[in-house]
Amino acid sequence: MRSLRAGGPRPSVWAALALALPLAACEPTNQGYAPPQPIKYSHAVHAGGLRIPCLYCHYGAERGRHAGIPPASVCLNCHRQVLPDHPEVRKVREAVEQQKPIEWARIHQLPDHAYFSHQAHVRAGVVCQTCHGPVEQMGRVAQEAPLTMGWCLSCHRQGSQRAGAGFGAIPAAQANRLTDCGVCHH
Repeated sequence: MRSLRAGGPRPSVWAALALALPLAACEPTNQGYAPPQPIKYSHAVHAGGLRIPCLYCHYGAERGRHAGIPPASVCLNCHRQVLPDHPEVRKVREAVEQQKPIEWARIHQLPDHAYFSHQAHVRAGVVCQTCHGPVEQMGRVAQEAPLTMGWCLSCHRQGSQRAGAGFGAIPAAQANRLTDCGVCHH
């Protein structure tokens, strides 16, 4: 049996603890993630300059758990007449004609063990920018918020205090109920 030095644990133990402790307290985040997309679509042009509401394209947010990416045919509602020969619009038209989905790179992704419903948040009056950042200013969408459990809980705890700043009026009793683990972890 080896004896420990009188001064405490070996330096290797301290080194292992120094590496493990920061990792144990860290939630992974994709904050800043902005992958290239197959179509150079600008939310700054569409949601910003043209003021197309988020829910026009992402209508699933009102109806269910996922906001979803709209089918390419939604783009052609306007682009059959507006800039139909633009190179990026041609890619969309070809995808529709060939009945091939556009392979968008997903940006916002929560872990499988976390349940999130866009519908519940839309009904509560939470505006899209609360979680997604100023999308209407983004030429290429990036994940603005960390979307960690701590970040979400902060909103659930403070929702009633932040009404009018992207949040609906959430009574304190409901905000407290929303911090129960079973709300997001089924």
